Amino acid sequence: MKIGFVGAGNIGQRLAHLGNTAGYNVCISNSRGPDSLREVANQLGVQAVSVEEAVVSSDLVVLTVPFSRLFDIDPEPFPGRLVLDTNNYYPTRDGRFPELDEHVTTTSELVQAHLRGAIVVKAFNAILAADLVPPFGLPGGRRALPVAADDREVLAPVTELHARVGFDMVWAGDLAESWRFERAKPAYCIPLDHDGLLVALGAAERDVELPHNSWKRDD
Repeated sequence: MKIGFVGAGNIGQRLAHLGNTAGYNVCISNSRGPDSLREVANQLGVQAVSVEEAVVSSDLVVLTVPFSRLFDIDPEPFPGRLVLDTNNYYPTRDGRFPELDEHVTTTSELVQAHLRGAIVVKAFNAILAADLVPPFGLPGGRRALPVAADDREVLAPVTELHARVGFDMVWAGDLAESWRFERAKPAYCIPLDHDGLLVALGAAERDVELPHNSWKRDD
């Protein structure tokens, strides 16, 4: 399976490295073009390509741009593509989105609306870049990460990806339920095993946020 990354920041680079190490064919892209990524691509052992090529040539597309930059992406190549959305909404970085502040929708529903015809799965947003370095194990077993999708039938390659890079995966519901592991929720970036993650997802309240940056650790 080929995985194409749109965006090559900290999360994108670390996921690309994990995918390559796990035996996937990986390419990366950004808005500045492949020449700007040659050095990074060589370090990761992956290919640098254009955004369009990363989308149309891949079986799985990983979207790792800052949330507000999403809407600069041309949606034309995306219909029919399986897209992992790793975005999180940070108002201080992204500006205000009233529909998110008022809990009218979720970040991934906005991604789905913009990338018309794509098959969007919320994934890999609830882990810090610093934690995407093996080993991922917890004292009681493997770390689990949440995903959301409107169609569970599309999740086989997503489940395989999680397993091959070293994580368990927990389905949290459809995209409308993905708020349960958005920024500042109990399941956001907290290392949990499968059962602990289920508890955290169930404890989430739509209008209640954890203190800012409480999910970050000093180590």
